[in-house]
Amino acid sequence: MPEIIRNGRVEPDDWDESALLTLAQWKLRRLQPIEAGERVGVRLEPADDPAEIASDLDRLQLVAINFPKFADGRGYSSAVLLRTRHGYRGELRAIGDVGRDQLFYLKRSGFDAFALAPHRDPHAAAASLGDFSLRYQGSVDDPLPLFRKRLATAPVR
Repeated sequence: MPEIIRNGRVEPDDWDESALLTLAQWKLRRLQPIEAGERVGVRLEPADDPAEIASDLDRLQLVAINFPKFADGRGYSSAVLLRTRHGYRGELRAIGDVGRDQLFYLKRSGFDAFALAPHRDPHAAAASLGDFSLRYQGSVDDPLPLFRKRLATAPVR
């Protein structure tokens, strides 16, 4: 069974990637009822607009965003939109050509699970989530910027 990084830990992947529906497949399936216990997930490609699944997010247990090339950053924007504008709270997974150097930034964008490329070590990659102890800017995973945190804890004069 392949492994993924979920919430900072390496664990067996309990989803079959081939069972994820493409956006086109979901559009055909969305009007059908979801059976009790049935798991439904959608795979978005870089050119897919996350707004197209916004009204269905409460029915989806997983949204996977594909990164077909290391240099394609459109998935970061899709993740931020899903988390902030559309309020998605389910599992948001980065798949495709995902590597260690990206995980910290992917997490900042709202991803909480990562399926790395097969040739990459998920244990070594998971360690990268702790590479930085301070974050100056606010983001999806920690909205308050560092200067605001410091102001909140500064003694009153």
